[in-house]
Amino acid sequence: MGRFTFPLVAVAAALVAATCCSKDSDAKADKPRGPAVGEPAPAFSAPATVGGTLSLADFAGRIVVLYFYPKDDTPGCIAEAKGFRDADAEMAALGVQVLGVSRDGLDSHRKFADRYDLKFPLLADTDGKIHDAYGAWKGGAWGRTALGVDRSTFVIDGAGVVRQVWRGVDPSGHSDEVLAFVRTLVPSR
Repeated sequence: MGRFTFPLVAVAAALVAATCCSKDSDAKADKPRGPAVGEPAPAFSAPATVGGTLSLADFAGRIVVLYFYPKDDTPGCIAEAKGFRDADAEMAALGVQVLGVSRDGLDSHRKFADRYDLKFPLLADTDGKIHDAYGAWKGGAWGRTALGVDRSTFVIDGAGVVRQVWRGVDPSGHSDEVLAFVRTLVPSR
């Protein structure tokens, strides 16, 4: 080992301890991101692949499944979108509106929707404001400032209240889990 190895290791350990283990860091980690179950869903408005510019208020009185995904045409996002596509007819019969949200632009969303026959709207949150409002970010650990999208889903009732939140979603089979929950919110028909 070189004579500088130990001091560098000691400095690195001190930096890690200062950034990840301080009381301020713990307070940030404990702070909830986005709305919790029982809280009002943040209002939003964004260009969509279907219906022009859509806002949460457009769906007043209906249950909304708002799902955040990282990027169009990536394997996990394709699997998740196809799951919601396959569940969309039953969701619509229950009066539920599915909305997908990513940072991709409208052109990318349209190609993605066309390629996989997605009939529900995809919202283009290019400035990240909807992601911010719902806390759909992950990362920033170990002193990094780069953030990625936290694959998250929110079920919002007809009164605009968050009824369920999933974070760090596994895209395979997730739409079945969401559909099962939504069924519990809808009175028998």
